[in-house]
Formats: sequence, C-alpha cells, structure tokens
Amino acid sequence: MVELSPQQIDLLKRLFAAGFRPIAIPPYESALCIHRGECAALLAPVEGGGLRLLSPPTFLVDGNLGVRIKRTSGDVFVWKHSEMEATPERLRELEGFAGSLDEILRQGAMQ
Repeated sequence: MVELSPQQIDLLKRLFAAGFRPIAIPPYESALCIHRGECAALLAPVEGGGLRLLSPPTFLVDGNLGVRIKRTSGDVFVWKHSEMEATPERLRELEGFAGSLDEILRQGAMQ
C-alpha cells in the first residue's frame, strides 16, 4: 500500500467534499478508484504530492469500468456482455464529472 502525502490527503478531502467516493473495482486494487453517481475514474499518486488520472473517466457498467465504443445504432459503454447507451444526459453527467475532477486535481498540482 502506498503512503499518501499530506497534499494528496488534502486532495482526497476535496474530492470527498465534492461528492466523489472511493470504490473497489477488481482488478484495479492498486489504483485509487473514485466514483460519483454512475461515473468513475482511476487515480494514482504522483511523486511530489499530487494525483493523476490513469485513464479517462467513464461509466460504471455492472460495477466495472465501461469502455465507450461506437455502434451503428449509437455509442455505448460496455463491459463484457453488458452495455449502457451513451445518451446525451449520460454524456453531460460524464462531462460534469470529468470537469469537477480535473479542476480539483489541477488545484492540487498548483500547491
């Protein structure tokens, strides 16, 4: 287990205050997994005190990280044999999630 710096702990407190919550997602036990609503992201500590995204934010599909793919019928988020339609509402939710997350991570990088 990685020990977090005071700056990283402060970033986590800001994320929690903004409604983000930790979540365990196998097989990503070594990453810091967070979610808000149905959106999720993987974070990792950065040497020097910050946190960074390991992959773009996405939706949880059956409790796992979904992958956005294009289909002739429209975009979907998939995990194995489950899928979730990428509706305009969901895409707005994901955009808001990513924007809030990015803002908090940038604030932490400036300290």
